[in-house]
Amino acid sequence: MSIFTPSSSSQKAIDQASGSNPQAEKNSHSDKVAILMCTYQGQRFLIEQLASFENQTHTNWELWASDDGSDDDTTKILKEFKKLFPSNQVSIIKGPRHGFVSNFLSLTCNKNIDADYYAYSDQDDIWKPDKIERAINYLKDVTNNIPSLYCSRTELINSSGQHIGFSPLFKKPPRFENALIQNIGGGNTMVFNRVARSLLMTAGENVSVVFHDWWTYQLVSGAGGHVYYDQHPSLLYRQHEKNIIGKNNSWIARLKRIHMLLQGRFREWNDRNTAELLKISYILSDENQRTLKNFRQGRQSSFLKRLYLIHKCRLYRQTLLGNLGLIAAVLLNKL
Repeated sequence: MSIFTPSSSSQKAIDQASGSNPQAEKNSHSDKVAILMCTYQGQRFLIEQLASFENQTHTNWELWASDDGSDDDTTKILKEFKKLFPSNQVSIIKGPRHGFVSNFLSLTCNKNIDADYYAYSDQDDIWKPDKIERAINYLKDVTNNIPSLYCSRTELINSSGQHIGFSPLFKKPPRFENALIQNIGGGNTMVFNRVARSLLMTAGENVSVVFHDWWTYQLVSGAGGHVYYDQHPSLLYRQHEKNIIGKNNSWIARLKRIHMLLQGRFREWNDRNTAELLKISYILSDENQRTLKNFRQGRQSSFLKRLYLIHKCRLYRQTLLGNLGLIAAVLLNKL
C-alpha cells in the first residue's frame, strides 16, 4: 500500500460523504489548477491530504507547497510525493516564515505560478474527489474578465477521520456588505480564477491583513466580482488540537467571539483590513468605494453619526445571532 493511501477510517468518511464510487474513472480537463498549499510541522495528517489531491476527478493540477521551516518529516513527505509525478507537477519552495497569512499570500503572488485557476489548501484536510471539478464547473459559468471566487461549506471530522458535524450553512448572498465584517468561506475551500488572482497580486503579499481567505473574499466582492458559496461540503475539515482556526458553530466558539468582541479584537481586525482596502480602493466598484468610505467614517464618528453611516453601509452577517452581535458592536463602538 502506498503511503499516500488514506487510512481506512478517512477513506470511509470520504466515500460516505461524497456518495460516489471511489473507483470511478477520473476525467482529465484542459483547465490547469494550481494548488497553493502552505505547510508547517504537518507530518501527522499531510499524507492523507496529498492522497486526496491524487484522487481528484480533475487531474490537470499542479501542487505548489510552501513550507515555513518545518523540522519534522513534512518536507520528506512532500519530496516522496513529488517523485510520483512529472517533475513540473509538484514544486516545493521555502516560505517567508512570517506566519500562515504571509505564506499563503507569498504563494498567491509568486510570478512563477501560472494557471487557469488557483486553489488554497491546508495541510491537514481531505478533499472530496470532485472538489476541484465542482468548483471549476461553477467558475466557468462566469465571464473570463470578471474576478470569480468559489467557496463552500465543510464537513467536520476529528483527528481520526470520523464525522463530527458540518460548518454553518450560510444562505444570504455573498457580497461586499457581508465581506467587510465576516468571512463566509474558509480558505481551504476557496478556488478562484486568473482575474481574482490578479487582484491579489495588485494588492501584494506584504499587506497587514488578518486572514488571507477573508482578504480574498473582500477583494473579489469589493471589485464587483462573482462569489459563489456552495452549500454542498467540498472537503473534510479536520478538527484537532493544533488547528489555527477551527469550527465556529459551537456554543464555546460563539462565547469566544463575544469575548473577543468585548475585548475589541474585532475592531482591531477591522482597523487592519480597512487600512489595506483603502490603499487599493481604486480597484473597488464605485458603490463599494462609497460603502468602504462610510464604514471607515462611521467607525470613527460619534454615536448618532456612527449609527447613520453604518446603517447606510447596509452591512449584514449570515445569522440572526451574528446580526445581533453586529448591532451590539455598533452600539458599543467595537466594530
